[in-house]
Amino acid sequence: MPKFAANLSFLFTDLPFGERFRRAAAAGFQGVEYLFPYDWPAPELAAWLKAANVEQVLFNLPPGDWAAGERGLACLPHRRREFADSVELALNYAMVLDCPRLHCMAGLKRSGHDEAEMEATYIANLQFAADRLATIGATLTIEPINSRIDMPAYWLDDVNKALRMLDAIDRGNVKLQLDLYHAQIIQGDLARCIEANIGRIGHIQIADNPGRHEPGSGEINFPFLFDRLDRLGYDGWVGCEYKPLTTTEAGLGWLPIAAGAGR
Repeated sequence: MPKFAANLSFLFTDLPFGERFRRAAAAGFQGVEYLFPYDWPAPELAAWLKAANVEQVLFNLPPGDWAAGERGLACLPHRRREFADSVELALNYAMVLDCPRLHCMAGLKRSGHDEAEMEATYIANLQFAADRLATIGATLTIEPINSRIDMPAYWLDDVNKALRMLDAIDRGNVKLQLDLYHAQIIQGDLARCIEANIGRIGHIQIADNPGRHEPGSGEINFPFLFDRLDRLGYDGWVGCEYKPLTTTEAGLGWLPIAAGAGR
């Protein structure tokens, strides 16, 4: 069975952020991820991780002005300097939190920049970020996110495009972050997608479709896919990035590790 990490931006949200680490551990999770750490000092986050005895699995590079609707900087030609600064900030957090992988959001398509310019910018920025993360032995991930429902105009909105970008970036520490919820909306055929790209996958995230709720609430056959991951030898984390239908605990019946809660 894969290793599951609780995404604290989505789960246990009835609690203040700092209390979610212990709640995740009590539910049986040994790893946590979340969207962004930058609202809290890195030493404070490290103390929460240590107190709960959980591992920091993943977080995102700064996305620009999230509240204003920005969803990443990597493909934006006029934001190269800001992107470089964001990499340094994320690198500092990763070192303090001992986090081995960071996700880089691509950004939104913008009028005034043609596709070739945005692609060239994206490739150069990801190469820069990968080289910086390599200095601490960390992996950079890129995630195709559906632009049809969840993130309109998102630049990296296709799995095949993401694979092509991996080839173009050409760095050994850049991997595919495969969110099965987004991949189901983008193209479906999840088992074949996993099998064809297992060697390039650096992180997996899950939510069911439709609704982005917990596994078992929709159309995706997660037990089948988890078994497929085991048979393929996937030893990475699976991040639980879904919106519970009711409460987090009430929706954990699908989770095998929940039986060991309370450690």
